[in-house]
Amino acid sequence: MGFGDAVKLGFANYVNFSGRASRSEYWYWSLFGLIGVLATDLIDNVMIGRLFIAPIFVLALILPSFSVTVRRFHDLDRSGWWILLALIPMVGHIIVAIWFCFKGTDGPNRFGEDRLPAGGR
Repeated sequence: MGFGDAVKLGFANYVNFSGRASRSEYWYWSLFGLIGVLATDLIDNVMIGRLFIAPIFVLALILPSFSVTVRRFHDLDRSGWWILLALIPMVGHIIVAIWFCFKGTDGPNRFGEDRLPAGGR
């Protein structure tokens, strides 16, 4: 899965908390969010002089980001409720980031079919 495909899927499935998101889908979505925040922050600081566009961009990404994250947990055969682990300061984010670096389960799991072939994760 490429960058553009991951962004399209992120917005197309912004309220879909079922199914699975591959490792590449999650990380490309995260890269899109980081680039978008940096770009809108730069625009705000250079052209406007105060934050205006960046907070709107972040608000637009909240629900799709939660959705992609929950589906990534599903790809690892974990409940989406593991997202609450990120509420533990620093340690939770580190654990989640490490988990998300691992390949998802091959073949179907309790959250659905594997969308990518075994080598494409």
